[in-house]
Amino acid sequence: MKALTTQPNLVEQVRDAVLDEITSGHLAPGERIIQEQIAQALGVSRQPVQQALMLLRNQGVLHDAPGRGLLVASLDPEHVGHMYDMRAVIEGLACRRAAQTGAERAAKLGPALIEAGRKAVASGSVAKMIAADMKFHEFLYALSGNPLVGPALATHLTYTQRVMGEVLLRDEKPRNIWDQHAEILDAICRQDAQRAEALVRQHITQASGFMVSRLRGDAAGAPGAAGAAG
Repeated sequence: MKALTTQPNLVEQVRDAVLDEITSGHLAPGERIIQEQIAQALGVSRQPVQQALMLLRNQGVLHDAPGRGLLVASLDPEHVGHMYDMRAVIEGLACRRAAQTGAERAAKLGPALIEAGRKAVASGSVAKMIAADMKFHEFLYALSGNPLVGPALATHLTYTQRVMGEVLLRDEKPRNIWDQHAEILDAICRQDAQRAEALVRQHITQASGFMVSRLRGDAAGAPGAAGAAG
């Protein structure tokens, strides 16, 4: 971890730094979180670390340890499936509204996100792949023009990062889902609201099936298909 400078959003920076350590595999499921070590590594006081860890606990990334303290939570495939179900419905709404109100902005800014995503996959970096995926989906929320979409999905996106990190770390050749992202963007740019909603719901549903199957397969010791989708 790199030392952080003090800024108004310091708690969010600490939260993101800890989440990156978990998604990159440096903090494994079941590993105890030591506040003092994190504060020292990031060069901050214990207060923002404590607040950041409580955020991650509330978002299901961490859970209470026996006695006291926090542990990195193991992934529950059933919970992952429920989370993706929620995302499919709300992101369907977001993309339908994006096609109705945000087509011009989508055409202007969207292609760069698609290009960045393809480069992230080519790089093989788990952190870059997750970051690019999150930026694209957050872009869709912004395009919707509905200010409630982003906050409603914030916790789910955090958990999605956790899921993607664990699956990507186990797979040698990630599945490229940026063709699907490009199709969604194209439908929005063409103001085809029905198709945009259908495509993103299909995208999320396929991701759910893959992630849940992959997690259950690994848990049972069975081989899984390579790849990840967000």
